[in-house]
Amino acid sequence: MSRILRTTVLVVLGVVWLLPVYLLVINASKSPATFTSTEAWIPTDFSLFANIADAMQLSGLSDSVVSTLTYAVVSPIIAVVVGAAAGFAIVALRLKHGFLWFVVIFGGTVFPLQMVLLPLFDAYSRVGLYDTQVGMIIVYTAISIPFSAFVMRNFFTGVAHNVFEASVLDGASTWRIFSRIYLPMASSALVAIFILQATFIWNDLLLGLTLSQSDDVRPIVTTLAGMQSTYGGAQMSTVLAAAVLVSLPTVVLFLFTQKFFARGLALGQY
Repeated sequence: MSRILRTTVLVVLGVVWLLPVYLLVINASKSPATFTSTEAWIPTDFSLFANIADAMQLSGLSDSVVSTLTYAVVSPIIAVVVGAAAGFAIVALRLKHGFLWFVVIFGGTVFPLQMVLLPLFDAYSRVGLYDTQVGMIIVYTAISIPFSAFVMRNFFTGVAHNVFEASVLDGASTWRIFSRIYLPMASSALVAIFILQATFIWNDLLLGLTLSQSDDVRPIVTTLAGMQSTYGGAQMSTVLAAAVLVSLPTVVLFLFTQKFFARGLALGQY
């Protein structure tokens, strides 16, 4: 009886979760001529690919895809390596005042993102990083490092310090111990961090709105928001088709890396 109840609850929750997806796909598939908000639940025709083509042509979405893909790959990779190095230094090297350094690094996540937008805009405007891909990579990396350091510090805490001591006795350098022993052991955690940070960057809106304006620099969600305000209700199906396109990469990423992600969340399985 409990198994039936549990299955029923899961099915109901799954249906509730999928309803917005259904609405998105159905309305994104309608041609602009037949789209109406009063019949949002009813499929009429299938113009999804035509709407996606229109979105790519009208909005500069293709440029944003390339730039956002760059941000979502480069910044998490840098953040993962830096965060792993910080965790390794604090735990394995037993850095002096290590916990204080950890608090300083992780303290960057204490303040809401909205609080730093204005100072960031002012600083970027002064040093010439506003509306540049380098500037976006820097800010996304800086935001991703604290969480990466937090996870990797916790992960390396579960690794026996005897591993480090034995490697030192065998004559291995600190860099070799880090790159050849600790990083391979933490591969699942590294992948999990990468997935989470890449998803955050791909879905970012605030930083893109604040620090960029060109099509070849703006993140894809910012471009999507611009489409919504520019083309409005008559072309809403085109905007929704673009939203479907924007959502696909993160879905594919999770599908292909779900095993690594699940193992990484455990933080103790490697």
